[in-house]
Amino acid sequence: MTTVRQRRAGKGTEAAEDQPSEEKNVKPDGKILSDHTGGRLWNILSISVGGIVALSLGLLTSVYVATLHENDLWFSNIKEVEREISFRTECGLYYSYYKQMIQAASIQQGLHGLVYDNKTESVRTINILERMNVYQEVLLSILYRILPIQQYLEPVYFYIYTLFGLQAVYVIALYVTSWLLSGTWLSGLLAACWYITNRTDTTRVEFTIPLRENWALPFFAVQIAAITYLLRTHLQPVQERLTLTAVFIATFLFSLTWQFNQFMMLIQALALFILDCFDMLPTAKVTWLYIIQISALLLVCVLQFFNSMILGSLLISFNASVLIARTIQKNLKKGGLLNRLGKLILHVLLVLCLTLLINKFIKKSLNLESDEHIFKFLKAKFGFGATRDFDANLYLCEEAFGLLPLNTFSRLSDTLLFYVYVFVLFLLTVAAVIVAFQNLSSFYFFCLISGSNQVQFMEKMEEYTITLKPDAAYNLIHTVLFGCLALSTMRMKYLWTSHMCVFASFGLCSTEVWKLILKCIHLYTSQRTHVIKYSILIITLLYISYKFWPGIMDELSELREFYDPDTVELMNWIKSSTPNTAVFAGSMQLLAGVKLCTGRTLTNHPHYEDKNLRERTKQIYQIYAKRSPEDVYRILRSFGTDYVILEDSICYERRHSRGCRLRDLLDIANGHIMDGLGENEPDLKPSLYPRFCEEIKKNLPPYTVHFTRVFQNKTFHVYKLAKHK
Repeated sequence: MTTVRQRRAGKGTEAAEDQPSEEKNVKPDGKILSDHTGGRLWNILSISVGGIVALSLGLLTSVYVATLHENDLWFSNIKEVEREISFRTECGLYYSYYKQMIQAASIQQGLHGLVYDNKTESVRTINILERMNVYQEVLLSILYRILPIQQYLEPVYFYIYTLFGLQAVYVIALYVTSWLLSGTWLSGLLAACWYITNRTDTTRVEFTIPLRENWALPFFAVQIAAITYLLRTHLQPVQERLTLTAVFIATFLFSLTWQFNQFMMLIQALALFILDCFDMLPTAKVTWLYIIQISALLLVCVLQFFNSMILGSLLISFNASVLIARTIQKNLKKGGLLNRLGKLILHVLLVLCLTLLINKFIKKSLNLESDEHIFKFLKAKFGFGATRDFDANLYLCEEAFGLLPLNTFSRLSDTLLFYVYVFVLFLLTVAAVIVAFQNLSSFYFFCLISGSNQVQFMEKMEEYTITLKPDAAYNLIHTVLFGCLALSTMRMKYLWTSHMCVFASFGLCSTEVWKLILKCIHLYTSQRTHVIKYSILIITLLYISYKFWPGIMDELSELREFYDPDTVELMNWIKSSTPNTAVFAGSMQLLAGVKLCTGRTLTNHPHYEDKNLRERTKQIYQIYAKRSPEDVYRILRSFGTDYVILEDSICYERRHSRGCRLRDLLDIANGHIMDGLGENEPDLKPSLYPRFCEEIKKNLPPYTVHFTRVFQNKTFHVYKLAKHK
């Protein structure tokens, strides 16, 4: 097991707080007043200062996480094999393709090796560019080869520094989004500070560097910033076109770098759909965003050689259904309250039915089953019946796919983030309900009122809509939906907590929010609003600095060292004692490291989005089940296995409780009763054979005839398979 240990001594202002008015302040003779010129200069100065602060915070965050990574592992001092082992589980698999491209004789040969890969899955040739989102590794390896940096920078550092550099993009995007929403760059400063001080819950880049989400989330944050700007009113046509282009590029890059892109964008599309139904966003802009999502995903589909999981995605079906339903129901936003509610319910049902029909038709036509394990997992997770499906239970038993732990909220509360977030969320949710009701009923009431009363009615309406502009409305629904996702699945919390920093800082620094609060208690004046807004902002920043700065300094001064001698010994033995063509079987997590460190062929790996691979993995994992040696040997040889690696940490697992250990999941799937004290389902039967991973170590004849132990240490046991005729 990979661990870290204590290191031994060794060698070696403000962009306009309120947005500039669209009207010019002009004298009767047509000359612009000097105070307007002064205001413009102040805005330019404020934007410049805000931009410099954003860049500085982004770079500081990048240096901060890079330093933490170095201090935690002593990355600059450890051996190459130790560096590669530190890329655990699927991280190692992704990095192996970067290494493969770097070591290829030419770029063309490297690409050919990825398109016709026969080392990732034994006895199969697969297209890595189709199956996995590794275009970023391809691009990075090409840049490393063509740029004159080989003499100054090792390939691994070029890779990790790129990921740490993307953290700068991430923080700047969060900063800009908060700035756009509130009108003050101080809001962005607070958002960035919250992101850094809540690092445990906002990112895990320093210890899972190659993970797909670390590539994708910075582009997702850029996309949200661009959408926030797009939804502002009074944009010029050129500004709107440029912003739509930025949204498309960010959406495309996000989709290209993460296999779960379609599910995240489906939630985003759902947010747009809800807001459009309640007339809280401009319909034309929402339509463009639907089209951009479909276009970006289809372009990625082409680049991934028509990946079936993309073609059968719910996002494409949903967006197409919304556009079709909108064409059918042209008068959706006209009529009285009850009339509109009836149309709205019919519209939702129509979209839902069309989505299911289109998705079913696509999957049936193309025989797509790539993502069926996700729906099995969701069905079991939300209580729609118990399941014995091995793949679904594998997800259900992982902590990362469980509910968000309650201690997350106590950590977020220590920085005041959660308290502010809940306060702003409550306030704007109430405002959103009022605005939605007014939008549904205003047309009807407006038609009943005539003459000068219509003007008074519209003025009254402004009091409700001023605190929930389209950009704020979008970010409100965005944070609610992604909050629900994070609460249900802990691994997805990083999509929520980073946006939580943006949303809370916006609410704390928004003139409109404080104006609404003060009006409710009859204390509103423009001057008082600004005094309260900036006072609370400064107090919050001072509190965060005072409480967390010493902790950050202590964290940066704590020095540790990578320490995993058993895995290092295993990898060195494989490289020195087995042929280059040898095929290895074992756990998904370990085999990713075997491929990266040794280049040997694998039987299975952690990239789970393929039905054949899932079935293959379940078969390989019979080495931890109660099966006969003949059965296990036959299964392993059917995949061309030469060596099998058994791990004591899996065979005698104690990390999970009974019923969630890997051996328990295999027993249940095989219809066998589980080990240990506790209940079993009545139809489970005792196995006729002992557990393979335990019994093989006794060197009994039924086992030695098929398996010969060739390596052993405290953690791993490697057996060579006999080659019978």
